[in-house]
Amino acid sequence: METSLCYAFSYPISTTTHITKSPRGLTVSASRSDTKKHHTRKPQPTKNLRHRRRTEPPPDFHPILHPVPFDSDSDTLHSEYDVSDSCDENLVWESDEIETISSLFQGRVPQKPGKPNRERPLPLPLPHKIQPLRFPTPKNLIKNHPSCSSRQPVSNQIYKNPTFLITLAREIRTLNPEDNVSVVLDPWARFLRKGSLSLTVRELGHMGLPNRALHVFCWVQNQPHLFPDDRILASTVEILARAHELKMPFEMDKFIMLASKNVYEAMVKGFIKGGNSRLAWKLLSVATEGKRMLDSGVYAKLISQLGKDPDRRMLVLPLLEELAEREELVLTQQDCTSVMKVCSKMGRFEIVEALYDWFKNRSGNNIPSVVMYTTVIHSRCLESKYRDAMAVVWEMEDSNCVLDLPAYRVLIKLFVGLNDVSRAARYFSKLKESGFRPSYGIYRDMIGVYTESGRLAKCKEIRHEAEMAGFKLEM
Repeated sequence: METSLCYAFSYPISTTTHITKSPRGLTVSASRSDTKKHHTRKPQPTKNLRHRRRTEPPPDFHPILHPVPFDSDSDTLHSEYDVSDSCDENLVWESDEIETISSLFQGRVPQKPGKPNRERPLPLPLPHKIQPLRFPTPKNLIKNHPSCSSRQPVSNQIYKNPTFLITLAREIRTLNPEDNVSVVLDPWARFLRKGSLSLTVRELGHMGLPNRALHVFCWVQNQPHLFPDDRILASTVEILARAHELKMPFEMDKFIMLASKNVYEAMVKGFIKGGNSRLAWKLLSVATEGKRMLDSGVYAKLISQLGKDPDRRMLVLPLLEELAEREELVLTQQDCTSVMKVCSKMGRFEIVEALYDWFKNRSGNNIPSVVMYTTVIHSRCLESKYRDAMAVVWEMEDSNCVLDLPAYRVLIKLFVGLNDVSRAARYFSKLKESGFRPSYGIYRDMIGVYTESGRLAKCKEIRHEAEMAGFKLEM
């Protein structure tokens, strides 16, 4: 018994497959249908259509959209549908749907309603190291802004204006010797206040007119609204002491008790600036005996001045001991460096190290200057601590400190002590690249380090360069 199975497909195919079952097995046979289409030659367009004179118009990127019918009963779309049939149905497209589909062909995506403008986040702040150091604007600069100063009274505009006060000093300088300073000061008396003319007195002192400064002080004494005033008194005393025209009172103890701290310090500063350091030292000794505590900066300035005295060891040590006993030491970087230089000359290297550590560890952004670095390196070189001095050199290089000629001289002396020829040569070339002219000591140190390393040709080159610079060296 044979059974025949025939598989038919819903789409047209060119062949038909028959499977026959027999006792021997299954037999598969295929037969080709007669519905095969014959290939015909496609008609070629005419010559005018093949070689057109005008180009074809661009394709339309905005075709007319028609909704696709969807059968709700089944999960598939109609395989065949007619556009006319779909148009007959009353399907209405929403405006936002049409706009969305049209934007796909136009390359624009519509924004969501509610937030038409996108809020961008704020930019991240720059690191604190990139931003330059900016100090807050003082309130007095805000008050003295031109827009505000024009509405202030005249007295508030000129009583502490440096330009106006210096102009008064210049007008007093142009007076004849027999003229009184009241000729210049009387018209402005009602606009001045206490402490205003202290700047005028100091400017007269810089001009070398201590007598005129005293005349201004005498005029202020006759003005009830300007005197008594310790500021103009301190300025006048400092100018007269610097010009060696101040007479010391015989009863020093009584003077110390009556004089204020500002006036007493001004007198000591005047004697220090005038070169009378012995008298200034005597005033400080009397103040110490009377348990009068003065500013630390006054002691630092006197120590710096006494460092030039041959008897500096006997005069400076008591002042250093007094500064060491203070709980709170208030010194500027310049005063601290000047004290360190004097201690280095005296061989008190432990005081140099103590002041250097104190300056770096105190509160605030305290970065040593090139002068302080040079002083510490020179002090350690004198103590023959070359390795410790190199630690300061590395610290100075990390701080990007700009070197000057004394710094180059001390560094080259350090490298000569270490017998480091490469570093000495590198800093010697940096010195010349920075625009400095090597001194006699630098040439001599470079010749010495090259001689010890056995580089005689380099010694002759340095010697010739020194002779061209005007120095005569002996080898």
